[in-house]
Amino acid sequence: MLSYIKRKLSESDSGNSSSNSNPTPAAELVRKTSQMSLDNGAIVYGEDALLHELGYRSATDLQETIYDLLRTIRDPEKPCTLEDLNVIYEDGIFVMQPTRSNVSVVRIEFNPTVPHCSLATLIGLCIRVKVERGLPHNIKLDIYIKKGAHQTEEEINKQINDKERIAAAMENPNLRELVENCIKDEE
Repeated sequence: MLSYIKRKLSESDSGNSSSNSNPTPAAELVRKTSQMSLDNGAIVYGEDALLHELGYRSATDLQETIYDLLRTIRDPEKPCTLEDLNVIYEDGIFVMQPTRSNVSVVRIEFNPTVPHCSLATLIGLCIRVKVERGLPHNIKLDIYIKKGAHQTEEEINKQINDKERIAAAMENPNLRELVENCIKDEE
């Protein structure tokens, strides 16, 4: 039904082609309908349409899905999860506006237990690997230490958001084993 409306509107719009650069109401409607989807008969627009296509009811649904993935990551030093230590928390996951190429953007903020935590980079790497493996679709993932929570937060933020550094880290067998041990699901 939606494709029929788009086609009819674009046909009527193409008949009205003029040198005017302002979109006609029909062209504007076609543009808007290209950013919507149907949800049990209801029309969903914009960012929510993208999330709906990915299988989420809303940004909150995606946020909860990511939190459920992260809550089971084990701390590298202690026999606790990052959730137990309040390193990760649901309010630290933000679903942002999608990119121009319609890729969902998620920002994850975490809070190391101490301002001089030597394993903050490893924790950030574990967060990235767990989310990338746990979601069946592509998202742009930005991971940051909570502002003011670590002495070298800027340096660590650069490292955990640099694709080349991440790839190099995961090629190191010792580091890869540490990450795998932290992110494996308990049986």
